[in-house]
Amino acid sequence: MKKKTTKAGDVTKKTALPTIPNTFKIGFLKFNINGVDLWFAAFVLVLLVFGLVMMFSASYAYAFYHEGNSFYYISRQMIFAVIGVAVMFGVSFVDYHVWHRFAWVVYAVAIILLIMALFYPERAHVNRWVWFGPINIQPSEIAKLAIILLYADYAVKFRKQIQLHSFLYGILPYILLLIPIVVLLVLEPHLSGTVLCCAIALIMMFVGGTSLKWFAAGGAALCVGLVGVVASGLIQYAQARLTVWMDPWSDYLGKGWQTIQSLYAIASGGITGLGLGNSRQKQLYISEPQNDFVFAVVCEELGFIGASLVIILFALLVWRGFVVGLRAPDTFGLLISVGMVAQVGLQTALNIAVVTNTIPNTGISLPFFSYGGSSLVMLLFEMGIVMSVSRQSRLDKT
Repeated sequence: MKKKTTKAGDVTKKTALPTIPNTFKIGFLKFNINGVDLWFAAFVLVLLVFGLVMMFSASYAYAFYHEGNSFYYISRQMIFAVIGVAVMFGVSFVDYHVWHRFAWVVYAVAIILLIMALFYPERAHVNRWVWFGPINIQPSEIAKLAIILLYADYAVKFRKQIQLHSFLYGILPYILLLIPIVVLLVLEPHLSGTVLCCAIALIMMFVGGTSLKWFAAGGAALCVGLVGVVASGLIQYAQARLTVWMDPWSDYLGKGWQTIQSLYAIASGGITGLGLGNSRQKQLYISEPQNDFVFAVVCEELGFIGASLVIILFALLVWRGFVVGLRAPDTFGLLISVGMVAQVGLQTALNIAVVTNTIPNTGISLPFFSYGGSSLVMLLFEMGIVMSVSRQSRLDKT
């Protein structure tokens, strides 16, 4: 408040200082300029920069041999990183409640792109990509976002019915929404995408209030089904991977080559590593080291200490994302925040498990580190939505 004194009689009046609104609207979009959670933003940016450095270190030898330019992959990834950061901060200003309206739209786009991918030419014997000119899009990335948004939207709208623990509301709608995505991913085939989408769906159902009894029943049915499918040999694609996983040296010049070279890289890194840029296995031993097996190069060059630091950074990002979700002003904000950072945590854990041969090689990328422009932009887009939740949380407390 500001005091204003008049000359006649020294009468003091109080006038309110002008205030700058924290929110404004343009059409149906609502924006707020409140501050984001700085810790979360910092962890995202640190992982992004760290990932770019390691992706370049892992890729330059492969890029020089196959593309004639050591900077081939990093130059493209840098462009998408800049675009992704701009998108992330731009989305962070948009009120996250707008995604209630677009949940079905994102789901429809994901289904259409997954269908289109089946008709595009194969790459490495799979149909996982759709490209528009020079831009390649992996529809599974949009499918993950669609599951998070649509499950969150449904859980909010039917929260009371879900809490009654009925199959009709707590299980059936989720299954019906997931089946088209799973079927299309299996047809690609995309085992890692299928696993991730199913895992994300389970997390969203759990946080959304689905009864634990349905998880127990579903887990038992899934185990029986998997045993039956593997025993019958219906999915030869997955069965071949299981065989190589059990004994990579059984096909050391074929399907086991990647895993064996990854294990060599991890072993040679030791505690402190060989030094940044000094990996030996990236010299055309690890196939496409800039993609799924970039973490093996991290282990070789930075050792156990560097690899542990990467894991800690991812853990801190997930932790801070959960904090943002728990502080969200409503259930929708909680669900999308938890879903998006859980996706990062799951994908990181699965990638590291593949690189260390803890689970079969499923071709899963490491967030922020693996090469892939469209997937990086999508990831930063999701981080922007989490930042939007943090802005709204701070706004509601002021």
